[in-house]
Amino acid sequence: MGSDMRQPVTDAVVDWLREQGYEVELIGPLIDGDDTEWAEASAATARAVTGGTADAAVLFCWSGTGACIAANKVPGARAALCGDAETARLARKYNHANVLVMSMRATSPAVAIEATQAFLATPWGEDDFDIRNVRAVDALD
Repeated sequence: MGSDMRQPVTDAVVDWLREQGYEVELIGPLIDGDDTEWAEASAATARAVTGGTADAAVLFCWSGTGACIAANKVPGARAALCGDAETARLARKYNHANVLVMSMRATSPAVAIEATQAFLATPWGEDDFDIRNVRAVDALD
């Protein structure tokens, strides 16, 4: 899990993940004394997934937009900016997202936990429609 600052919403998600038994690697200012800015914290979080040290990632920045853009610059990252559980679920199913991005400004701790839970519980879609469209996006590179 990465962020460019520590806030109550980030602490709530970290706590929830740990309570659920997830092994949580913290990236950026979620670690005391770390002052990494959003672009590098976002890229490092995405690299944890694309490099195989994490199965999925949760990422925050103030708006969520910058973190999503930066994470998607990492080859193999599929970052999705989500503001609710249903959008997070659909990002996994239809887009094979591997990085959940949320806004610290606009997402309450309860909604962030719901979105994280939905994201992690939803497998990538395996219907022909899902596969065909994910491949079409991959071909855009």
